Amino acid sequence: PTNHLDIDSRESLIHALNEFPGAVILISHDRHLLEATADRLWLVKDGAVNPYDGDLEDYKTLVTGVSGDRRGKREADKASKADRRRDAAARRAAFEPLAKEIRATEALMDRIRKRIDGIEDELANPAIYEKDPSTATRLAKERSQLAQTLAGHEEKWLTMSAEYEEGTAE
Repeated sequence: PTNHLDIDSRESLIHALNEFPGAVILISHDRHLLEATADRLWLVKDGAVNPYDGDLEDYKTLVTGVSGDRRGKREADKASKADRRRDAAARRAAFEPLAKEIRATEALMDRIRKRIDGIEDELANPAIYEKDPSTATRLAKERSQLAQTLAGHEEKWLTMSAEYEEGTAE
């Protein structure tokens, strides 16, 4: 129930939904939320689900049968809203391969960090230096190499993330 959210929380939800690369089925009474996030509207009527070409005002008119004075303005705005929704959807679709690469890089960085943490745990045990100094040396070298690899992936991730943000911003 988004009507119970404060303004900042609602705006954060809108931002998160707009940034989400996949499909979202959103059912809400919050008109602002729907207008700010919906790329496409679907009409559920008489046991069927069909794409709806209008906007929320058109839907209100369809349901209530009442048309306001702003009907002419809504017709003009309808095309621009639909265009903006299509443009936003097209931008997200165009950048989906980059988003997938970003997610893959994040997963790889997480695996590298976990391995580094595991190595550090092993190296934190003083017994390894006494019992098997060659293993300690090997682990220290591996940790250093992993840290360099991680730094390279982080740089790549930052570049890709900036490109994605710039490309998907309105």
